[in-house]
Amino acid sequence: MVTTAANPRRAARPTRLPYLLALPAVLLFLLFVLAPGIYALVLSFQARKVTGGLLGSTSTVVFAGLSNYRSVLGDSALWTSTLRMIAVGAIVIPATVGLALLFALLLDSPRARLVRFARLSIFLPYAVPGVIATLLWGFMYLPATSPIGGRHFDFFGSTQVFLSVANICVWGGVGFNMVVIYTALRALPPEVYEAARIDGATETQIALRIKVPMVLPAITMCTLFSVLAALQLFNEPNTLKPLSNAISSDWVPLMKIYTDAFVNADIYHAAATSIIFALGVLIVSFAAARMVQSRADLAGKGNR
Repeated sequence: MVTTAANPRRAARPTRLPYLLALPAVLLFLLFVLAPGIYALVLSFQARKVTGGLLGSTSTVVFAGLSNYRSVLGDSALWTSTLRMIAVGAIVIPATVGLALLFALLLDSPRARLVRFARLSIFLPYAVPGVIATLLWGFMYLPATSPIGGRHFDFFGSTQVFLSVANICVWGGVGFNMVVIYTALRALPPEVYEAARIDGATETQIALRIKVPMVLPAITMCTLFSVLAALQLFNEPNTLKPLSNAISSDWVPLMKIYTDAFVNADIYHAAATSIIFALGVLIVSFAAARMVQSRADLAGKGNR
């Protein structure tokens, strides 16, 4: 009786282990996300004023109020770069999720062979760093070294470059999303498939009418991942920039922020741009997360 009474007290005793386990992540977030964000917010309200007549011998940092934000919102180059990012995202998001779903369904098919090899082959491009993958694709795009018809098709044309950049992004993200959806498929009860086969359903009907609706939460989560990746577009166009005249230094918003801060040395304007861009990303992420949660809730109610 004494032992039984003592166990609930011991179980109810608070432990610090969860806090210790979360401490490294919290510290990294504070050091590399929150602190730089606060510093950028402070810089966004400042400007450098040059004094000393025509020679401009001295300069001081002054409080600029909202002038940087007004300048950013009136910058047509920023809005043009945002439209380019949206155009690439309109290609990347459906292609990435669609191919990931297709590959996952094919690997989950009873007739699939060499599943482990195929799964590793599809996932492998995701393991390659983005800069290296972009350089490899860049050499395949160049007419002098292209094995995929670069001499007959201009991969770096003003319009074709959108497809070239999107292609790199798609194959860099399909593998991860395929694993997520494939894992969700493998977790489904096989009794559902057997019942459908007894009723005369084909494998295509099982895939479209049973598997896809049941893994809809995983699909929506992959869609959220793809949206966030599209908003962070930087490595691919920035790496291809020396190879193509169609890609400018402000081709997408993150490239413009980088150019303003480290090429034009206008860190205050860049800070204001980054704050506005971060707020936009938070709004889109929140809306996408709400959509994912609502779709998951609807799918859960439908499965019941």
